Amino acid sequence: MKHASCLFAFLLTSAISLQAATYTLDTRYPVAGNGGWDFITIDSAARWLYVSHGTQVDVLDADTGKVVGVIADTPGVHGIAIASSLERGFTTNGKENKVSVFNTRTLALIKKIEVGEKPDSIYFDSASQRVFTGNHGSHNITVIDAESATVVGTIDIKGDGEGLVTGNHGTIFVDLEDKSEVVEFNPKTLEVLHRFPIQGGEAPTGMAIDREHDRLFIGCHNKVLVVMNATNGQTIATLPIGAGVDAAGFDKQAGLIFASNGDGTLNVIHEKT
Repeated sequence: MKHASCLFAFLLTSAISLQAATYTLDTRYPVAGNGGWDFITIDSAARWLYVSHGTQVDVLDADTGKVVGVIADTPGVHGIAIASSLERGFTTNGKENKVSVFNTRTLALIKKIEVGEKPDSIYFDSASQRVFTGNHGSHNITVIDAESATVVGTIDIKGDGEGLVTGNHGTIFVDLEDKSEVVEFNPKTLEVLHRFPIQGGEAPTGMAIDREHDRLFIGCHNKVLVVMNATNGQTIATLPIGAGVDAAGFDKQAGLIFASNGDGTLNVIHEKT
């Protein structure tokens, strides 16, 4: 979890092209209170931004920064996953080994679910309609049926799962921060299919994917972004990024890869080929 602060910086693009991208700091949204930060999640349909904030989730209007609500009682919250079609959201509460399930219209708590130890990352897979939590204490993944909000299984990944993405063929990839590996598993059968060592990368966290070209973009704490072939685990390239990376993203239309870093920088990399 990141250091305490009372401001949340919101970055907007000022110009994008396939040849170049220019990004500037557009504005800052004030968020009152103490406590650390971790992941943010946007509900694109509702234009609500979910900000994990110590023991609660602050919910902001993504266009104005106005606070629209709070999801309270989420001690040690790390990540937020949104299942828009079900009007449900899920948070990983790392200090109580639970996931909070809430209504995305009212932000009211629906229930809490017992999961593995020290849940950190969380991911909703729309194809399987399941939620996956990376549990750092028990080194596994808890699998939750999003509609019934019940645990349906556990995946023994033997490591601390961080970034999760769905691949081109419906399987899910997760990188292991403590093992410097990528694990591929079937979200329906929960079978582990492959384990790929991350060549050139150490302590991976954020991960994104170019599904069209089967490329994984893995942010690592040795200040590199590893580009991996998702079909065989081979490293395609390693690129320099800032320190303390924790999240990654990919814009397929512009061909841009993003890595957000704890040193206060955002790397933007253009995928040319």
